[in-house]
Amino acid sequence: MSEYLLRRFRSVSRPDSRGKTLIASRQIYILPTAQGYAFGLMLIAMLLGAINYASNLGFLLTFLLAGLGLVSMVHTWRNLLGLELSPAPIEPVFAGQRARYRINLQNHRLGPRPGLCVERRDSDPDLTDLEGVSRGTVSLAFRTGKRGEYPLPSFVLSTRYPLGLLRAWTHVRLEGNYLVYPAPGPSIPLTDSMDYTPSAKGDKGVGADDFIGLRQYRPGDSPRHLSWKALAREQDLQTKMFGGDRVERCWLDLDSLPGQLENRLSRLCRGVLDACDQQLEFGLKLPGNPIAPARGQKQRRRCLEALARFGETP
Repeated sequence: MSEYLLRRFRSVSRPDSRGKTLIASRQIYILPTAQGYAFGLMLIAMLLGAINYASNLGFLLTFLLAGLGLVSMVHTWRNLLGLELSPAPIEPVFAGQRARYRINLQNHRLGPRPGLCVERRDSDPDLTDLEGVSRGTVSLAFRTGKRGEYPLPSFVLSTRYPLGLLRAWTHVRLEGNYLVYPAPGPSIPLTDSMDYTPSAKGDKGVGADDFIGLRQYRPGDSPRHLSWKALAREQDLQTKMFGGDRVERCWLDLDSLPGQLENRLSRLCRGVLDACDQQLEFGLKLPGNPIAPARGQKQRRRCLEALARFGETP
């Protein structure tokens, strides 16, 4: 019942106009831990014993420990007060993979802030200590679901400093979004969608007419263009370069694939990855959002982002 009331009436720390969140006093909750409850029961037992035996030393020790608990409550609460948080960009991942959410912490206070912890139910907690007037970073790894663009997940910032008798925490939601690409599906036969266009200089070694020479191998070169004869002569691995009057161009078309929408998007995702690995010039045909052919990592990212956002309302 108490957890339901906390979820129902809890205050969430939200960012300001700069996109940063400053933890305020009314957004911090504090309750005893299991050790704190045990400590309280011990104090009650000590107080009853001191009353029963009229022991002044018993009273002194009981009140001393009680005062220590009250002082630790203030320090636990102040360990979160005034802490500034801001999000770091989340690298896109494929559906089903774990995304890593990094949070920047900044301590404007001269004193240190030990024992800070960020946590979510679906991820392992991450702990850090901040020195006075310093910055730090914590991260959370959480599993993603379907493709799309999602707001940054909320998390809990907590501390049990200094004695572990009490736990102070606040719920934080930072502004920002992260992308989830479709999960790569079965491969697409790229040769079925090849197109040839005129080119004065050819394809820089990837799918063109006439052989014009060799160059040193670069990671990512297509195995079809490797010079196996040079390798057999115990030379360095080299890649064939081609030129002429035509260039290979590959189109990935959503309407040309059968099946349900998500399965087709997954196959297109695999086609984008394969075309980029083979250094092909490729384009993407999506209803209402065609992407002109190009090659390289920028084209790969542009196409994967379009697949992730396909069907969403702008």
